[in-house]
Amino acid sequence: MWRLARGRPLTVGGARGRPLTVAAASGGPGGWYEWLAQSAAVRWAEEGLVGLQAAAGLPWWAAIACGAALLRTAVTLPLAAHQGRLLAKLENLQPEIKKLAERLRYEVSVRGKQQGWSEKVARFHFKKNLRRIITELYIRDNCHPFKATLLVWVQIPMWVCVSLALRNCSVGASGSEVQEQFSAGGALWFTDLTAPDTTWILPVSLGLVNLLIVEIFASQKMKVSRFQKFATNFFRVVSVVMIPVAATVPSSMALYWLCSSFLGLSHNLLLRSPAFRRLCCIPRTASDSHTPYRDIVSALAARYSFKK
Repeated sequence: MWRLARGRPLTVGGARGRPLTVAAASGGPGGWYEWLAQSAAVRWAEEGLVGLQAAAGLPWWAAIACGAALLRTAVTLPLAAHQGRLLAKLENLQPEIKKLAERLRYEVSVRGKQQGWSEKVARFHFKKNLRRIITELYIRDNCHPFKATLLVWVQIPMWVCVSLALRNCSVGASGSEVQEQFSAGGALWFTDLTAPDTTWILPVSLGLVNLLIVEIFASQKMKVSRFQKFATNFFRVVSVVMIPVAATVPSSMALYWLCSSFLGLSHNLLLRSPAFRRLCCIPRTASDSHTPYRDIVSALAARYSFKK
């Protein structure tokens, strides 16, 4: 526990000796944000970025792009393949679950007539036993749906930490030397990585890539629940909102977001490939297609009425 002596500000030494004041840690103006920006995980991300740039000898814009590619390929791609295996197992379980549910419904109906159960009691026993059966199937095939969320629990914190690390490097929180390197480490129209992209090319590109990812997911030939429709529309809104947000942050952050999203799109398309799915040991399912990319183009064309 941290203790605060009366009349003295609490300081916590960082990896590089940077103090963290009580105002930053106690919820003052921007307190939680500053506390997170000075956290150990963000400092590790800063050190990793600086180490990568120094070892590779690349300009900072290229080091940011390579860092995004490294994290996406080494961390999130294997997790995405793992998620694909779980979702395929869950899809293949649905016919068995449906058959067992029909048998259970018949057995509960017979037992209910024998015991004189009301419709409400019969429905309770049916749902209770169906949950038990489904749980046993998940355990048997090692495919509990919660395990499929592992990608999200890893990807989002990683994205936040790297983004804040780049923010620290851009505003000088990591030292004036790194900030000076960032100010001259850009390319093309974004030569200064510490300044926002006033041309809006990076922000708009980010929004378009994110929208394309959402639309590709929405084009899958599967029954969509009300919650999935809500989630799709929510991520559409987030993709659009991220455009003005990306236009107000340093170009280093916008560049990382764009590279990360573009690689995410590439990996999502790669995971549609039948050959790559076999390589990742993803089971075949009834919804698998031998021409996934043609199907995506056809679905998008049908949705938006792109006609020759």
